[in-house]
Amino acid sequence: MGMQILELSAQRAVGTIPVEGNRQPVGLLHGGAFVVLAESLGSMAATVHAGPGRIAVGIELNASHSRSATTGVVTGTCTAIHLGRTLCTHEIVLTDDEGRRCSTVRITNLLRDA
Repeated sequence: MGMQILELSAQRAVGTIPVEGNRQPVGLLHGGAFVVLAESLGSMAATVHAGPGRIAVGIELNASHSRSATTGVVTGTCTAIHLGRTLCTHEIVLTDDEGRRCSTVRITNLLRDA
């Protein structure tokens, strides 16, 4: 999928995915590609928050696609909404090369002992 992780912490994670190679048949970035990037960023940030000996397990994810992307690279910026002992929730905003919001995703992860 060509995903690149540019920044990673419990509070914030940033990554990209190219449109090329991830298009649906009509030429738009596949909605699932937006979600793959978002879920990856949210789950990795939750795992960092969970710490050694603990894991993050996704229990809820929703996505709203508001704009399509047809060229270039989509950037996901993941921001913590809640970082608790047993749950964490992150919002991921996905933007095109011009900085326009294409998709908004929210993920909640359950934190458990490994």
